[in-house]
Parts: sequence; C-alpha cells; structure tokens
Amino acid sequence: MRSRFRVAALLLGAGLLLSACADQFGAGIAELPASEGWHRLPIGSWVLNEGLEARAMVFCPRESCTQQGFAAVIALEGRQAGDMERALSESPARLGEAFARLAAEKAAERRKLQKNQKRKAEPKSARSATDVARLDSTEARGVLVTIRSLDTPGRQAVTAILYGREADRLVLALGVSDTAEAARRDAQAAWRSR
Repeated sequence: MRSRFRVAALLLGAGLLLSACADQFGAGIAELPASEGWHRLPIGSWVLNEGLEARAMVFCPRESCTQQGFAAVIALEGRQAGDMERALSESPARLGEAFARLAAEKAAERRKLQKNQKRKAEPKSARSATDVARLDSTEARGVLVTIRSLDTPGRQAVTAILYGREADRLVLALGVSDTAEAARRDAQAAWRSR
C-alpha cells in the first residue's frame, strides 16, 4: 500500500510539473504539425524584450524532415512595431544591407581580437550576397530575403516575412528554409495560424 502511494505521489508531481511547463510551448502552427516532423519550441518566458510577444515557433530538423525549416509568429507593439513596419515597407533592401554590414563588422572585430592576442587568424569568412524582393499578397504584405554563398554555388538561406496590423500590434510571420518556395509556404502557414 505504501509503495502505491509513493508511485501515485510521484505521478501526480510529474503531472503537475508537466502541466506547469505545457504553456511554455505556445500554440504551434496547425499547418506544420508534429506528425510531419515539426517541433514546437518553448517560448513561454524566454522572450524578455518589452513590446515583443512570441506566439508560436516551430522547427523541422533534418533528421525528421526532407526539407529543414523554421516558422514563427511574433507580434510587436509600440515604437518597435513602428520601426519594424517602416523598415519592411519603405526599403526592405536596407535590411539586407544592414545584415551584411553587421556580419562584416563582427568578422572584423574577431580578426582584430585575434591579431591583438597574436593568435593564428581565422580563415576568411565566406562571401555572400543578399537579395531582397517584395512578397505582397491579398492576405498581407511581405518581403523575401535570400542570402546566397558566393563561394559555394547553390548554398543559400531564404527568409519569408509576412506582416500586417492587428489593432495596435504589428504581427509578423516568418518562414526560413533553403528554398524560396519552402520559406514562402511556411511563412504563409504561420500567417494563417496567427
């Protein structure tokens, strides 16, 4: 009798612990289900930026999907929402330039640090090109960002971003994959689940 009580208490404790963590994963994305290899990511309290709400994040790893991918739905409010909407609407090409500039600055910092420490310099970073195209539809406005390797033909990463207003919030749906078609499809699935 005593051992049954311990097992019941252990199961009850485990159930309470699991239920406390259950809402950490968000709602998921209906069109990107676990049965097809998609895994929900925990989003509960890890997003600490004020004005940013993570609604759903899922990924499909190489082991369980024929095509790796990531999709997310986030919402911004306040000044962040206005800044992001302006950047996406007015000149999305500047976003690509900003990403490239940031990567170049980080690589220069690493080289400088290594030079100051008299270490063997790291190999030159891979060269890439960034292309940005509009991805507007009847449902939402959007941007398609493709980063291509100049050193390895055929190697690329594509991000599709769909966005629109919901009252005072800017909602973004993201899809990241290695092809434009997959990134667009995953972003559209995320957008419909918002």
